Amino acid sequence: MRVVEVTAYGGPEVLRMARRPEPEAGDVPGRVRVRLKAAGVNQADLRIRAGHYADAVGALTPPFVLGTDFAGKLLDPVPGLEPGARVAGFVPWYTELTGEGTYAEIVRVAPEWLAPVPDDVEFTVAASLPLASATAQQGLDRLTLPPGATLLVTGASAVVGRLAVQYASAAGLRVVAVVHEGDESELRVLGADHVITRGTPEEVVAKVLEGDPDRVHAIFDGALVGEALLPVLRDDGVFLALAPDRVPVPERDIRVETVRAQPDVVRLKESLQKVADRELTTRVADVMPLEEAAEAHRRAEAGHRPGRIILMI
Repeated sequence: MRVVEVTAYGGPEVLRMARRPEPEAGDVPGRVRVRLKAAGVNQADLRIRAGHYADAVGALTPPFVLGTDFAGKLLDPVPGLEPGARVAGFVPWYTELTGEGTYAEIVRVAPEWLAPVPDDVEFTVAASLPLASATAQQGLDRLTLPPGATLLVTGASAVVGRLAVQYASAAGLRVVAVVHEGDESELRVLGADHVITRGTPEEVVAKVLEGDPDRVHAIFDGALVGEALLPVLRDDGVFLALAPDRVPVPERDIRVETVRAQPDVVRLKESLQKVADRELTTRVADVMPLEEAAEAHRRAEAGHRPGRIILMI
């Protein structure tokens, strides 16, 4: 089968097409096979490829296959799902550390990672949702905010931030969203109470304080800005960091939380159904063939456009 391997730590050019033996049914106990139709390119993939997390992955060294999000067709039966079922989920790459990611034609997954994909949800859309949805929901869980609290969401035009805005609004939070220019109206429709456009961290801080002079209760740092945002937080506020290299040093009794999302099939099934019912929106920025994984990474690093880049397989 075709895969895309990280051949060494470095730039997008280290991603190369390769062939590996196709997994067979039952060759790994407790795992089933999914033939992929689409896989998502996440920011964590870029950092892993570049070597930023080399220490965190321990003994795992190149060559390995990146990728967490996937959507495709089930090849082996599992309780409640027959072969051929449309499914989506994500591989907890950091927890597994096997080097078997979703930039591949077939993946081996645990049945408890799989959620059925409604017939009217495209594979490309389904593949954009699993990790982002889990990160947004589990991140908001870590914040433990009461209804009415003010939450600043950076990166609100991208997938994780966009979902965080929608889940936070549904939970009764007052949401301040930092968005790409041109996305202001859309994010208001999705639930943001106040919208500001991107800028330098200092400009974002100034805009937030202009609208909220008493400061915000919490920050969901979807754009991975880091400690430069701390001035907008109240003294007892909480900061959610999504990347281990963007965790600020606590000050003024600010609580700092991190999240490494784990599969939650119940919530994923609900989110996929809400997408089908048009009660929840994600964003696909580009759809590219697996062979163009290196170009997909280049576009993601360049901030080509907000949203998830999807590899078609």
